[in-house]
Amino acid sequence: MVARQRTATDPQDELATRLRLLQELSGRGVRALARDTGLSSSSLSRYLSGQSVPPWPVVIELCRLVKRDPRPLRPLWDRAANPLPAPPKTSRQVQPPAPPAGAPRPPRNDLPRDVPDFTGRAEQLAAVLAAVTSSRVVAVDGMAGVGKTCLAVHAAHRLAADYPDAQLYLDLHGFTDGREPLDPDAALRALLAALDVPSEKIPQVGGIEPLAACWRSELAGRRAVVVLDNVASAEQVRPLLPGAGPSVALITSRNRLLGLEEVPPVSLDVLTPAESAELLARASGDPSGPDGRLARDPESAAEVLRLCGHLPLALRLAGARLRHRPGWTVGILVERMAEGADEFDTAFAMSVRQLDRTERRLFRLLGLLPGSSFDEYVAAALADIPLRGARTMLEDLLDAHLVQQPSAGRYTLHDLVRRHARRAAAEQDSPAEREQALGRVLDYYVHAAAAADAAMPNESGSRPASAGRPPAALPQFTGKHAALGWFATEYTNLMGAFEAAVATGADTHACELPRFMRAFFARRCGTTHLNVLFERSLGAAQRLADPRQLAEAHSDLGFARYNAGRLAEAGAAYEAAAPLVSQAGDTRSEADLVMRRGYLRWDEGHVEEPLDLFRLAGRLYTDAGCPMGAAHATAYEAWAMLQLGHREEAARLAREVLDITRDEPAWPAALTARVTLGMAIAHERSDEATAHLRQALAFAREDGHQHNEAWCLNCLGVALRRMGRYEEALASHRQAFALLDELFEEMWKIHFLNDYGETCRLAGLPGEALRLHRQALELAPKVGYRHKEAEAHEGIAAVLDETDPVAAAEHRAAAQAVREELTAGL
Repeated sequence: MVARQRTATDPQDELATRLRLLQELSGRGVRALARDTGLSSSSLSRYLSGQSVPPWPVVIELCRLVKRDPRPLRPLWDRAANPLPAPPKTSRQVQPPAPPAGAPRPPRNDLPRDVPDFTGRAEQLAAVLAAVTSSRVVAVDGMAGVGKTCLAVHAAHRLAADYPDAQLYLDLHGFTDGREPLDPDAALRALLAALDVPSEKIPQVGGIEPLAACWRSELAGRRAVVVLDNVASAEQVRPLLPGAGPSVALITSRNRLLGLEEVPPVSLDVLTPAESAELLARASGDPSGPDGRLARDPESAAEVLRLCGHLPLALRLAGARLRHRPGWTVGILVERMAEGADEFDTAFAMSVRQLDRTERRLFRLLGLLPGSSFDEYVAAALADIPLRGARTMLEDLLDAHLVQQPSAGRYTLHDLVRRHARRAAAEQDSPAEREQALGRVLDYYVHAAAAADAAMPNESGSRPASAGRPPAALPQFTGKHAALGWFATEYTNLMGAFEAAVATGADTHACELPRFMRAFFARRCGTTHLNVLFERSLGAAQRLADPRQLAEAHSDLGFARYNAGRLAEAGAAYEAAAPLVSQAGDTRSEADLVMRRGYLRWDEGHVEEPLDLFRLAGRLYTDAGCPMGAAHATAYEAWAMLQLGHREEAARLAREVLDITRDEPAWPAALTARVTLGMAIAHERSDEATAHLRQALAFAREDGHQHNEAWCLNCLGVALRRMGRYEEALASHRQAFALLDELFEEMWKIHFLNDYGETCRLAGLPGEALRLHRQALELAPKVGYRHKEAEAHEGIAAVLDETDPVAAAEHRAAAQAVREELTAGL
């Protein structure tokens, strides 16, 4: 050992003290103890005096002699064997500098930990790496527990240095007991989210092909390695494969994916007897040579290999039992394994039996979780235990190889372990106990989603959850970025919880969970999936027959329809919600509905009616004690006044909103007010106007809401045009449309096409102006924006005034006809 600085609480000294206690318990002198443990007297003396740290197998052997469990000594041994470097000698502790604001995030690495005892598979590993080199995609197939994931992850770690932009891992749950395989839509969205692709850039319509094209486009510019684990079929994984570019994918499946003819397969069989014996020895920590437990009892060792079926997963579980039970012989291990039902359950059940009663209960209940990975918070809720207890038990389960830890703070169950846990729960826990445990999980996800939503900028603030019972412990969300990160991590679990709520008739949970995910969907997942969730929430609300839940379900579905550009369906949903809101007597819900109707009527081409609705919503929010909602209504009232030409009143109302202090500068009311103010004063105070608009743009970008970013860019372009700064205005419009092109948001272009066209006309680009107005004229009727249709006719007329006055007059007449239709429909 190298000499080092020692302190009064040095773990090496503390470990030596504990070892001397073991010597006292043994009743042996140093020479006798050295003889019985196979050590030299000089080495043992150094260990007992604290001069050096013994290898961990020596600690195990000392504990075995006195029939003591070595596991409590492991943390102390780790600290002694791996001492932290001494801090610098300064007068005070200096904190490391914080990363600069706006610094790029490090590349995403989702790969599970590479196992330290990877054994054999040299030929298969070489085949995987060769296939990646030649084809960039490889499919590893084989039976359950044969080590497919282990091989793929090991290969991915080998490849990581050559693919530095991202190392991604996604479990497609093709063979997860009690769970449907992950569909390609959800898988693509999860992968795109892992690359931090904002939802506004992700296609929301058109099915799988646009999503797959977006995924391939993102990978084309990166050097990434992607592990797609537990694939059920070629159809499930084909859309997830990389296209052009250097990125590579490693697929695992229990089936041979014959449909992927272009993908080379690597099939795994069980380990050879020699490889199995080597893995068992390494997993058990058994010393090499004739004195090891396996070598002393070769017949029992061979029986362990047979009971494990030469499967790596079962071998590791069996080896872990020997490692942590130094008093066991290999024959005892065989006896315990023989009590199981098959080669998998024997290993799992044997491991579970070594746990205490509360740990066994937690393990069984973990098999009921509707999601994939999980953390200590949901484990605590599941078992109804304190958070600290859940953390300790999960660490014990991790040591026993009954749970896996793919990343810090996240845990998973292997498919076979999950199957065993579910089976054990069905046999040992009553239906009522299982139902209550699942209910606590659903309670947790609804209340945690509500807490995360409360940390996000919302139009009128968030409500607390009413479903179920609040859990004892919830994550703490320090801001919107922490909340967004939690939603992204828990996305598949939240969807699993929603499905479980629908399946078990937990209708209040099914109503509320999508409601608390709206702000997340706006930034990461788009509108298509949210529409589907709210359709199903409406069914749950109808079963509840609760007027308030039913009113909010109709209103939420209407708002989802509105955001997807389905204006007629949005109007129908709002009409259904209106009498229910009155019946429920919930002023806050009434204010939300009035505000949403104002948005809808505005986009349908009306101005006076939306203005009245925004004012009414403001009064209702005030009556409901919701100042955020009242401020948002005032901001939209200001916007409506601006469109009516009342610039001074619009500016006054906008400043009123901006005078309200908020910790979140990008909260919706302030963003709307700042844009309105900038547009209102553009004629008189150009510098102040552009400052407000550029600040709004910066806030939208920081918030990660690219629809709002495009809106701010368009408004900035209009304001710059009014100031006569045409080149700057054109640049701003072009940035807005570049964003919308990336987002595949054709519907949103209708908001901006005519503004862009007018800027082109005044900038001396009549051909471009005509093209843009005609594009608006084609798009407007498809999405129901009739007033934009009238604006397009007027824009075309303005362009044609000098070259074709007859056609110009025809377009003005058409614009007038549309406006008369809109007026007649009031």
